[in-house]
Amino acid sequence: MSEDTSGPRFVGLSTTSSVVSLSGMVGRHGETTPLVNQQDIETGPAPYGTRNDDASEANTHPPPSSSSKRNSKFARRVRYYVPSTAWIPDYSLSYLGGDLLAGISLAAMLIPQSVSYGTSLAKLSPTAGLFAASIPPLMYSLLGGSRQLNVAAEAALSLLVGQAVTEYRHNYPKEDPNHVGVSVATAIGLQVGLFASFLGFFRLGFLDVVLSRALLRGFVTAIAVVITIEQLVPMFGLTELENKLQPESTLDKIIFLMEYIWTDSHRLTTVISFGMLESLILFRIFKNYFKNTWWIYRLPEVLIAVVLATIISKDFRWDERGVAILGDVAVNTGAHFFKFPLHKSTRRFIRGTTSTAILITILGYLDSIVAAKQNGDRYGHSISPNRELVALGAANLFGSFVPGTLPAFGSIVRSRINGEIGARSQLASLVAVAIVLLATFFLLPALYYLPKCVLASIICLFVVSLFAELPHDLIYFYNIGAWTDFAMMSITFFLSVIWNIEIGIVVSLIISLLLVIRRSSKTRMTILGRIPGTDQWRPVTDNPEVEDVPGALIVRIRESLDFANTSQLKVRLRRFELYGVERAHPSDEPRRQTPRVLVFHMADVETCDASAVQIFHELLETYKNRGVSLFVTHLRPNIRKMFENAGIVNMLGADAFYDTLAEAMAKVEGG
Repeated sequence: MSEDTSGPRFVGLSTTSSVVSLSGMVGRHGETTPLVNQQDIETGPAPYGTRNDDASEANTHPPPSSSSKRNSKFARRVRYYVPSTAWIPDYSLSYLGGDLLAGISLAAMLIPQSVSYGTSLAKLSPTAGLFAASIPPLMYSLLGGSRQLNVAAEAALSLLVGQAVTEYRHNYPKEDPNHVGVSVATAIGLQVGLFASFLGFFRLGFLDVVLSRALLRGFVTAIAVVITIEQLVPMFGLTELENKLQPESTLDKIIFLMEYIWTDSHRLTTVISFGMLESLILFRIFKNYFKNTWWIYRLPEVLIAVVLATIISKDFRWDERGVAILGDVAVNTGAHFFKFPLHKSTRRFIRGTTSTAILITILGYLDSIVAAKQNGDRYGHSISPNRELVALGAANLFGSFVPGTLPAFGSIVRSRINGEIGARSQLASLVAVAIVLLATFFLLPALYYLPKCVLASIICLFVVSLFAELPHDLIYFYNIGAWTDFAMMSITFFLSVIWNIEIGIVVSLIISLLLVIRRSSKTRMTILGRIPGTDQWRPVTDNPEVEDVPGALIVRIRESLDFANTSQLKVRLRRFELYGVERAHPSDEPRRQTPRVLVFHMADVETCDASAVQIFHELLETYKNRGVSLFVTHLRPNIRKMFENAGIVNMLGADAFYDTLAEAMAKVEGG
């Protein structure tokens, strides 16, 4: 006697694993037989919080006392939750060269990038971006679990802050715009830190598997378009006209550019902007030909461009010819560098910026956890999403104590480059922090003549990477016919561009969750048939040659039952009765004879909640009242006990339950 064996009977595989963590799924579960002899395994570098003690030494020491065990357990917990207590004492000098080189290279990338994000995207002082690249990383280096993750301001998140700053400056036209901008940024940074910490403490790090790739691709592409449109305004020298006309949405700015680009653009500014952008792109192409020559491949083209543009601008006095320059940048920290963020000027912006802060938290965490997991898989250390959330939250809380600091999260590109150069600990980020702080307090005056349009060109260069994967994803969706994913990506993109970014992502999230609910509410089940001449039973969808038993409907339920997927069980069974597994319209004529016997194959039902048991009881009662003979097979002991307590066993009778489908069908066919 045999029955359907098309899948494992008692083993379940979660479908909510992050794509990034798939490579880490291999070998997570214990195996009864080792794949290789443990003596043949070469011992690698110990991870944070572990030591490679000699085996013989372990044999010579006496058993530890209960007090030492408690202390050892406490020490392990501290090293786990505060990774810096592990990597700092155990730091190997062999890592020093790579960490120093990586830190210097990161600083060369971060300084011009942070200045650009602070001024062009966040609409604040350059120090807003520079402090984001120097203050939050200090805290992350103490609490973060990733050794290569670099925390700083991000383009998309800075843009969201800039939109909030612009809105509140319009709402408070009589107040100092710089003061309003700093207060708004501080309010957002404080809430981002609180939200991230909250998510981490309540173990909600699984958020990285909730949002679909299509939704994220649509959002990232929309962000790239919005940033590009924002930067085209200063690149064409139309900033003053934009401030006068104040186009609000991205669509308004597209129309604004199309209307005034030919008549009011500043010619020299336009030449400088697009000449700089073209030079940067060509420089990167040139570097790609010398990947094996490290000193060429690691040249900081952006920093070189900033220095050259500043020198040329000063020599040719571009400011006197109408080109907007950076000018004086005052590092105003007041009487104290650190200031409690919940002061009066900040509290009034808390409620209005909450939605922006939540969105920044989710998007920043997604980018950070992907970067952390990629580097963890590559360099052999584990990453805890919940610990990362706490570390990122603490980093942004710490940053909010310096007024005006932008929210800071990890970057996939920066973190990858950090590891490739040689970073093997957070010392690389600390080196970058020191250099960025020195630049903030002592080198900013040297950038007095830096054209602002050059900063816009630099941002456009970084935006190119946001478009990089779009063609691949579009082709992929087309090849596999993933029209739902394509529609989700399109909705997110167009709503974000035409309306605004928050509306785009919120509407897409709602649609995505509704689709998940719709799919989860449909019970996965199939009809079984008998292979001719045997007593083997297989799904009719996979085996066209199987035959039905006249007057019998054999249904295999392929998942656990809960209130969501059981609510539609009656409707699904009715369609099986009338049309089988084939697609059919409700107005079509029935294709199957009305069953006299209904058999439930429940080997895959591992759990069943109270609501599902109640609905299933009502369903069975309905079929029994219709005179249909009912049988249940492969019922697990825990589910059977629930059926007994709910009265289902008493209603059907003990002879309606069988261990195997073959036994039940022998009873049916034997009369």
